Amino acid sequence: MAADPLAGRAVTAVRARQAGWRVLTTLGRSVAIFVPVFFVATFVTFALRSLSGLSPARLQLGESATPEAIHNIESQWGLDRPFLVQYWDWFTDVLHGQFGTSWVNGADVATLIGLGLGVSLSVALLALVLGGVLGFALGTLAALRRSTWVDRAITGFVTVVSVMPAFVVGIVLVEIFAVGLDLLPSGGYIPITEGVDLWLAHVILPALALSFDVVADVARQLRTGLVSAYRENYVLGAVVRGLSPRRVFFRHVLCNGIGPALATLGIKFPTLVGASVVTEWIFGLQGFGRFANDSAQAGDVPAVQGVLVVSVVMVVTFNLVINVVLGKVAPAALRGV
Repeated sequence: MAADPLAGRAVTAVRARQAGWRVLTTLGRSVAIFVPVFFVATFVTFALRSLSGLSPARLQLGESATPEAIHNIESQWGLDRPFLVQYWDWFTDVLHGQFGTSWVNGADVATLIGLGLGVSLSVALLALVLGGVLGFALGTLAALRRSTWVDRAITGFVTVVSVMPAFVVGIVLVEIFAVGLDLLPSGGYIPITEGVDLWLAHVILPALALSFDVVADVARQLRTGLVSAYRENYVLGAVVRGLSPRRVFFRHVLCNGIGPALATLGIKFPTLVGASVVTEWIFGLQGFGRFANDSAQAGDVPAVQGVLVVSVVMVVTFNLVINVVLGKVAPAALRGV
């Protein structure tokens, strides 16, 4: 008996509406979480100056500064006003992308963060792509060849990779590709606007050094998720119905087992941007992580506050993206087998 094309189109339309509602629900829930989290995070971040006891007067005049001199400088910076007034003025500036002026050099903090963030985003994005592709390949292969020597070999490899610090990997890569083979520069950064080949030559080694941890976590999470999905009843039902192994994997196993691996990518990206201080030192990069470290050591409170706000926004934003992606991956159990 031939299938009714009108009924097929109706089912497709219903599924499309359901998918759209899932995405909208995910977006609404994420935004509802983001707003209070961002407000609390900015309040705590701004309170750091009062809690730390740091002052631009101390940085400019030293510990021997007189109370009168300290008061004059703090008045110039508006630090003698009520705390809530200061916070509200700063918060409204943050909403417009302004983080104030650096206490150390008087430069605009947003500009300084933008310069460092551009470098770190380049390295982190490439590291995420390299780590994600290799991690997904290894995790999928291990799941498809579970309980075989291939599975054990991949598990052993990712275990070794996961305990290798990024700075050690970076030094080894420099020794091999920059010093030994003289194929790539040992450090520095060239913007992508000056040439993709030059940009790639300068970021590939630090990206590789940072990608090892991504490879290990993604491969392990994906293998675990896929193996677990293979044990579900809807997969058994698909096999009994005679669906091809390829269709079973892509339609029912992958979409249900990929969640933990995607969540790992969402967590890893902000970490790659902000936690690569040592790697940036090795490769001579003036990135976001190095800027955050230098600002904290110098007691530059406006710069540290800006770094924390940007970090919170990155974490929430990338988790929002991952949640939307997961919302579009409809479980096979809901679609029917």
